[in-house]
Amino acid sequence: MGAGMRRKKIVIIFGALALTGAAPPQRIVSLNTCADQYVLALADPAQIAALSPYGHDPELSAAVGKARAFRTLKRPGEEVLAIRPDLLIGFPMGDSVVGAPPGPWRTLGLASADSYPMILTQIRQVAAAVGHTERGEALIRAMNRDLAALPRARRGGVAAYYQRRGYMTGTGTLVDDLMRRAGLVNLAGKLGKPALAQVPLEEMIAARPDFLIVETGTEKVVDQGTEMLHHPILRSIPRIRIPQAWTVCGGPAYVQAARSIVAQIDAAPR
Repeated sequence: MGAGMRRKKIVIIFGALALTGAAPPQRIVSLNTCADQYVLALADPAQIAALSPYGHDPELSAAVGKARAFRTLKRPGEEVLAIRPDLLIGFPMGDSVVGAPPGPWRTLGLASADSYPMILTQIRQVAAAVGHTERGEALIRAMNRDLAALPRARRGGVAAYYQRRGYMTGTGTLVDDLMRRAGLVNLAGKLGKPALAQVPLEEMIAARPDFLIVETGTEKVVDQGTEMLHHPILRSIPRIRIPQAWTVCGGPAYVQAARSIVAQIDAAPR
């Protein structure tokens, strides 16, 4: 997952859910943008009572087109108590909601998905929670089919997912999973970096990556953090541009991200 310093923090904590024999929920509230994507893909519109505070933010939500039709939370603690949902997904503070006392709702927490198999697991979890198990299986079949049809890039190489202020995304992340699917080697792994590390421009250039993967939102210089991504020394390195919203969370957008990366590798100058 990319982690530029401007990125709004998204916290997802593990929760527990016992749904055996439970009736499908009728008032679902999602508390973060990662959960939003699953809820929008799997629940009936009439089941969705509210989405996360950042549900309408195109930089963070890969499903913003669908999300605009629904209410988003402004003051989660107060609003959740007023809505009285029967299912909360992606709650941020253990068994309470932003400091509110536990309520009569069921909860489903989601860990941050860092691989495609974990995305599939979460689709099944959310599909079961919202009462549409077969809808989840249909989504998984469609994603598997689209990925199976995706041609491998015509060439490989070493890529650096380089972000504002020199942050580089390492192994064990969703971005790394996407790189490997496209036939790329993650430079951060070659350099022995952790999942997220600040790597000086000089060190990154010395490693001679074949590609730079950057967030589309950094294509314009808006501050010192983005300015470094436009240093003249980087001009000769082909760029792969993907929206932050496709990688900040696991979800159905994984297929879009994989397809775009392969297409941009093939279109890059040699």
